[in-house]
Amino acid sequence: MTKKLFKIREQQINWWYGYLAGTASSLALLWLTLNLVKFYSITHLNWINIIVPALFLLSASIYFILYLTTRDKRIAQAKTLMKAAKYDDAWKLLQQCSKQKKLMPILHKIAVAFEKTKQLDKAISVYEFIAEYDPDYKNVREKIKQHKAMQETVMFGAATGSTNVRILEDGSVEKPMLGRYQIEKELGKGAMGIVYLGKDPKINRVVAIKTMALSQEFEEDELDEVKQRFFREAETAGRLTHPNIVTVYDVGEEHDLAYISMEFLDGHDLIRYTKPDKLLPVKTVIQLVILAAEALNYAHQQKVVHRDIKPANVMLIPSSSTIKLTDFGIARITDSSKTKTGMVLGTPSYMSPEQLVGKHIDGRSDLFSVGVMLFQLLTGRLPFKGDSMASLMFGIANEPHPEIIGLRKGLERAIPEISVIIDKVLEKTPEKRYQTGEELAKDLRNCLKNIKK
Repeated sequence: MTKKLFKIREQQINWWYGYLAGTASSLALLWLTLNLVKFYSITHLNWINIIVPALFLLSASIYFILYLTTRDKRIAQAKTLMKAAKYDDAWKLLQQCSKQKKLMPILHKIAVAFEKTKQLDKAISVYEFIAEYDPDYKNVREKIKQHKAMQETVMFGAATGSTNVRILEDGSVEKPMLGRYQIEKELGKGAMGIVYLGKDPKINRVVAIKTMALSQEFEEDELDEVKQRFFREAETAGRLTHPNIVTVYDVGEEHDLAYISMEFLDGHDLIRYTKPDKLLPVKTVIQLVILAAEALNYAHQQKVVHRDIKPANVMLIPSSSTIKLTDFGIARITDSSKTKTGMVLGTPSYMSPEQLVGKHIDGRSDLFSVGVMLFQLLTGRLPFKGDSMASLMFGIANEPHPEIIGLRKGLERAIPEISVIIDKVLEKTPEKRYQTGEELAKDLRNCLKNIKK
């Protein structure tokens, strides 16, 4: 403890010594300038000839005093910030200083801190600042090269610029980590972030990791509330245990990047089967929607509403001819709030009338969305369309959907009663709709008995 206090005292003395020495030098220069002006004003008639250089020297002296004071003050403040692990603030402060040898060790410590906290883009910025002064300082050029190569391989949260990698002592690159998960590769991009293939190295479990850069999508004054809602909904979804609902393992946040770790599904969503030339057999569609209705029936019994049922959130597993519902509760993290990009989570084409107008919703809203999806999977078109968002919303809330019989050749022969089911599931008023997923699944199972081919 005594050594630490002595070191701090020594640093303070050295700082004051440098400050006083610089100030004394500047004052001496100022005194010399003033005396030169006085001397010339007495001994020479044309003394005005030196007033310009004299004023220049005077200005330079004042600037030098202010510069020394400000520079040393910034360095001292930066060191204080670094002790509090506020490296971003320290870096911003030191960027205002001119490049000089005295700053290099301090900047290097900041760059190393950024590496340890897995923020490679910031580490590169600091190293490049150092390299402009001394490109050979502690192998900064090699560090820049390594980090940039890694950035081209995997980047987390491109919107935030945060990366998550580790450079080993031998210069090799270790696979990036997000929380406790090792990232293998990118699987795809969603509305709010990127989905990665990952692995939990402790139990060797392969997972899918959905990331969301919440700080980039929401205003600062609502970010805390959104984060709380995100974790609450993800934890609720994690309690759902059903063969047709994706299993959520974990939820977390790292460097403003929220993530959900879930069961990895070796399959694809149903979007490809909504095109007129790619439609699944009618029997297959009915079988898959029955599974979705039964899964929602279970979730609704657990007081969990999905809020964003659509083909993109239904994964087909070809090896087992089954489906898994994904993204439970994700749409709720905004409710009716808009993100910074102006996006409202949830897809309007599949929303129920009550959800569109911001009313309280329950499981019957999900069933309306299932009806829209069923209609689309059977016909290759949506039941409600509009030239604008306003006209689409008006159609969903007020206009009747088209008669499904006739929109697909042979549909009326396959399941004559499908029209009745569609009419009931797409009722505008929740009370007239199917009240539970089991009711819908029961009627659909009866349809299967009547399919002739």
